[in-house]
Amino acid sequence: MLINLHPAKGARHRRKIIGRGPGSGHGKTSTRGHKGAGSRAGKEYDARFEGGQMPLYRKIPKRGFTNYTKIEYEVVNLGDISRCKLAGTVNVEVLKKAGLVRKPMPVKILGKGEITTPVTIQAHSISESAMKKLAAAGGKFEKTA
Repeated sequence: MLINLHPAKGARHRRKIIGRGPGSGHGKTSTRGHKGAGSRAGKEYDARFEGGQMPLYRKIPKRGFTNYTKIEYEVVNLGDISRCKLAGTVNVEVLKKAGLVRKPMPVKILGKGEITTPVTIQAHSISESAMKKLAAAGGKFEKTA
């Protein structure tokens, strides 16, 4: 029965009671020793601290940088637009419905693949090769804000 279940002998330890006077044997400094960072409240030291030795995070060389002005685009190729048989005006909403755009990011049209139908594409950016192929097919590009 559930009521008869109990932990094995010695499996559970009594919590050490500290800071309850000299009679407890753990009074005064409460098992923390005398002075220093370890005796104070809060963290003893920074997790990266290596005892005064030059820490690893300072030894390892830093490389590269993050360009915070770079605009990241969701890319759509002309071949994908042609494959989905999109016609007329193709804007971001149409591309989302077709499943070509998923993330809420600016859309850039790239020139991979071929397009034969004359479509008007409304997007945030377009590559030169995509512009040439679109113009050759009789389509045009309109930049959206």
